[in-house]
Amino acid sequence: MLKWIDIVKFINNGNPVPDRRVEKTDAQWVLLLEPEQFRVTRKKGTERAFSSEMCSYFEPGKYACICCGTLLFDSAQKFESGTGWPSFTQPVKQNAVAYHKDISFGNVRVEALCATCDAHLGHVFPDGPQPGGLRYCMNAVALKKVESTERKATFGGGCFWCTEAIFKLLKGVVAVESGYSGGKIANPTYKEVGSGKTGHAEVIEVTYNPAEISYDELLRVHLSTHNPTVLNDQGTEIGTQYRSIIFYRSEEEKAMALKILDDVQQLYNQLVVTQLEPFEYFYKAEDYHQDYFNKNPDAGYCQAMIVPKLEGFKELYKDKLQPNLQAND
Repeated sequence: MLKWIDIVKFINNGNPVPDRRVEKTDAQWVLLLEPEQFRVTRKKGTERAFSSEMCSYFEPGKYACICCGTLLFDSAQKFESGTGWPSFTQPVKQNAVAYHKDISFGNVRVEALCATCDAHLGHVFPDGPQPGGLRYCMNAVALKKVESTERKATFGGGCFWCTEAIFKLLKGVVAVESGYSGGKIANPTYKEVGSGKTGHAEVIEVTYNPAEISYDELLRVHLSTHNPTVLNDQGTEIGTQYRSIIFYRSEEEKAMALKILDDVQQLYNQLVVTQLEPFEYFYKAEDYHQDYFNKNPDAGYCQAMIVPKLEGFKELYKDKLQPNLQAND
């Protein structure tokens, strides 16, 4: 998660390298853009406040650069700032946006640009909501809404290497990332979380297509692939960071989780201790934790702990595996 100190570092030390670059002359851009789009994005203009309905749209979706189509923001990070321009707390990726010092009009501000094509998007300020504290104040005309049916879910149930490996096999799951949620500090490190002092749980953030797999099904998979009756203990993984937990993003998800927890309780003589908390923020874990099993299949932990879990999972959920895995089986 980016914070103001990171933005300052980018300005002073250089911006992250974008995934790609698109470079055109003004003569080429003017043929591709509407006059107001060209004025704002290529000539660093500003649209009139409250001139776009985009400020009040909060339905699921993503926002891309009007010039080059690079994905910049997700509606999950959009908030009502009251300024008259669409506002976001974070970009979709750290290298999606570039930052330059702007001293026009006698003020010192931070200009936000598309890192791919240098389109002027707006400005970023350090007065946004916590935990990041950033407000990306964007010109609506610089963005285009990209409809998306994807949803996100966040679960914890032991070591995230195991849970990530399991959920990556499910049909309808688009992506799985390992990280931390539910704690007291921003941007925790693996070492800090492992101390048990930050309050975070090791979790996975699942991006999924609800047309192929439902939230209900994800919950049932989650609760059947670890022991939900043991407090802060999943075999060799002991501590609050390994607790069984579900983070819900809406009252509908909360109600569904409560129902399924009740269903699961009927299967056990012991009390199900899975925690249910409102989702606040997901902090992506360090790069070496991502896709750990597929990158280290022969590691001792993977062979001893993850492989047996995957074998049992594949047998239990044959009909929910990714199509290529079903064919292999």
